[in-house]
Amino acid sequence: MSSSALETRLTEVDGSIADAARSAGRDVADITRIVVTKFHPASLVRELHALGVRDVAENRQQELQSKSAELEGLDDVRWHFVGQVQSKKARAVRRAAGVVHSVDREKLVSALDAPGEDPLDVLVQVNLTEDPNRGGVRDDDAPRLAEAIARSESLRLRGVMAVAPLDEDPGVAFERLAGIAGRVRAVVPDARWISAGMSGDFAEAISHGATHLRIGTAITGPRPSQV
Repeated sequence: MSSSALETRLTEVDGSIADAARSAGRDVADITRIVVTKFHPASLVRELHALGVRDVAENRQQELQSKSAELEGLDDVRWHFVGQVQSKKARAVRRAAGVVHSVDREKLVSALDAPGEDPLDVLVQVNLTEDPNRGGVRDDDAPRLAEAIARSESLRLRGVMAVAPLDEDPGVAFERLAGIAGRVRAVVPDARWISAGMSGDFAEAISHGATHLRIGTAITGPRPSQV
C-alpha cells in the first residue's frame, strides 16, 4: 500500500471515530486510536509514525519484540500487546510493551509482576462469549482478577478489554462490557479504560464508552499472510 493510501485510510478512520464520538455525545479527545500492525513489516510502523500515530499494537510476542527492537529509535511510540500471553513469555512481553491488554488469569499477574521495576499498565481481558476456550475471564471473575492486579507490586490496572462475539450484536456485547467495567472500577476507581472496538465495530464500542480502539485492516489494509 502506498503512503498516500495509508494516509487516506487513517484520515477516513479518524473522521469516522470523530463522527461516532459526536453521535454518542463524547469528546473525541477522550478516545485513543491504536493501530494494530499484525504481520506488517516494521517499515509500516515508521510510515504510521510519520503520519502522527503513536499507539501501535501487536498480538504475538515475537513480532512485538522484533519490531520494537528494530524501531527503538522511535522512542515516543507506545507499544500495546493485545494477544494471549503465555506465562513463560510474560517477561519478554513486559520488556517490549507499554500496555498489556490481555491479562486473563492470576498466574499471568504473577508472571508479569516485576517488583522494583517501573509500573506496567494492564487491562483485564473479559470473555464475552460462551466459549471457555476463548481468552478472557468470565463476567463474574473480572473483579476478583482486578483485586489480584491491585495487590501486585508493579502492575497498574487501567481497565478492561474485550472482543465482541461474532454471533452477537456488538452494541449489546459492548453494553455488557461497560457494566463489567463498572464492577472493576468498584475495585480500582482509576481503572477507567475500556479497550473495545475493532475495524468493523468501533462505532458501537464508542457508543458504549470505549476509550481505546484497536483498529487494524481499516487503516493498514489486508494483512500479509506472514511477517
